[in-house]
Amino acid sequence: MFFGTHNHSVDKKGRVFVPAKYREELGEEFMLSRSPDGKRCLCVYPMSEWQKIDEKLKALPAVAAGKLVRFMYSGAEVSSCDAQGRVLIPQNLREYAGLEGDTAIIGMSSKLEIWNSEVFSAEQAEETPESIAALAETLGF
Repeated sequence: MFFGTHNHSVDKKGRVFVPAKYREELGEEFMLSRSPDGKRCLCVYPMSEWQKIDEKLKALPAVAAGKLVRFMYSGAEVSSCDAQGRVLIPQNLREYAGLEGDTAIIGMSSKLEIWNSEVFSAEQAEETPESIAALAETLGF
């Protein structure tokens, strides 16, 4: 299970450090993709989780889900960490998420999210304890 927030920087070659506790759970290879929820961040999925996404996408009506399938697969890359624990983020994905300089790596249960730190801070600033409580109630939590 992924949880917590870690701040790291994208280096000049487009690599970002992945904390050891996350690397262990991600495994040797993992999938890097744009977030399907409309946020300008990247998602990092262990291959077992990506397989679940693949199954869900295949089960959707092809015509209705075509845009989502194209979005998910055209922006997906099989990735791995180098010996220093860094993952190379392809240029197109760095541009999509605005990743340069400081990043926030967020544990999200079965996946990670990689955000531009300023964008993540702005996203978090929009939430209040009251808005989260209202959301939790709406979801029956």
